[in-house]
Parts: sequence; C-alpha cells; structure tokens
Amino acid sequence: MDIRAMVDKAINPSEQGGFVRRQDWFDSLVAEADVALGVLAGVARAARPSPAKQHLVDDVASRPTDSRHAAGLMRINHVGEVCAQALYRGQALVCSDQAIATVFRQAAVEETDHLVWCDERLKELGSRPSLLNPIWYAGSFALGLLAGRAGVRQNLGFMAETERQVEAHLDDHLVRLPSNDLRSRAIVSQMKVDEAGHRIVAENQGAQELPVLIRTGMRLMARIMTATAYRV
Repeated sequence: MDIRAMVDKAINPSEQGGFVRRQDWFDSLVAEADVALGVLAGVARAARPSPAKQHLVDDVASRPTDSRHAAGLMRINHVGEVCAQALYRGQALVCSDQAIATVFRQAAVEETDHLVWCDERLKELGSRPSLLNPIWYAGSFALGLLAGRAGVRQNLGFMAETERQVEAHLDDHLVRLPSNDLRSRAIVSQMKVDEAGHRIVAENQGAQELPVLIRTGMRLMARIMTATAYRV
C-alpha cells in the first residue's frame, strides 16, 4: 500500500465496517431527532388539503360547549397522529427488510396529513395540542423499536392491529362529535379511510396476528392516552 492509500484509509472510514455502522446509526438518530422536533413543533406540512375545507360554515366554533368537546376529541386524534409518526419511524428504523421499512416510512408520511389537519382544526376551535406530546412521541418511538425487533411479520402485525384499533376509535369519534361539526367529521372520516388502507397494506404484506395479551395491552394504553389527551 502506498503512502497516499494509507492516508486515504486513515481519514476515510469507509473500509472500517464497525465505525461506519456506528456512524450510520448516529446519522439515523440525528435524522429521527430532527423529524421529532418538526412534529412536536407543529411545522409539518400536509400534501393534501384538509377535508374540512369542503365545509365553509363552522357552526361549532361559536358554541362553547360543543367547541370544547370537539376540541378534546380532535386533541386525542392529534395525539394519535403524533404517536403514529413515532411508531412507524421506529419500526422502519430497525426493520431488517428494507422494502417493508419503506412501507412504514410511507405510512408515516401519509399520517403527516392527518397530523396537520388535526392541528389546523384545533386552532380553528381555539384550542391546542396535548402538552404531553413529547412523552407520547418518545414512548411510541421506543415501542416501534421493540416491534421492529420482533421480526418482519410481527412488525407488520403490530401495524395492522394498530390501524384496526384506530379505525374503531375513529368510528367512536364520529358518533361522539357534535352532529353540526361538519369540519371535524370530514377530517375524521378521511382519516378512517386512510387508516384502513394502511391496515390492508400491512395484511397484504404478510402481517401476523398478534397474541391476545399484546392486543389487550395496546387497547389499555390507548384508553389511558385518550382519557389524558382529552383534557391535557
């Protein structure tokens, strides 16, 4: 090896596998931190216009009781989207199958629309996102890492079950939202369509059904989150 080659090797770690892997992980974590900050700061942008725009009249905003109730429900939905961003990015980060990792990343991108729509609706209702969003994000990201380590089919199964439970939760909100809150209802309806699409994709990719204990635990955590996010 000549002197130039020796110098190149010393300053370029490309041939030192362990160092490169550590550097790649560091770069990935920095990128994920940047995404997290964007989500929590509310600077994300939607690729699609909000479904609420099809309803120009907002009867709920002028009715304090209905407005507070709608805001509580939309805050829950916003938290759900914060969690979805973190969960799917965590799952993608450690997924061993890069094609499947792309499925998770694409789902996270599509969930960004929901995040922005809910944030916009909260502002229209004179309210705000949950103060606990940093905790929800960190916990969901850690959960995504655990799910991703369980194996590809189990990872997809976690996505499918998550979306299945979210669909049921959105159905419940369509019942509980004030009947005259057409703007919130339009958002929730479109969210439900999109979540069903994510579930179908996961199932078609070979999602494995999760054990009853895990499904029950997910429902319990969701109840704690929704009860807290409605007010905080």
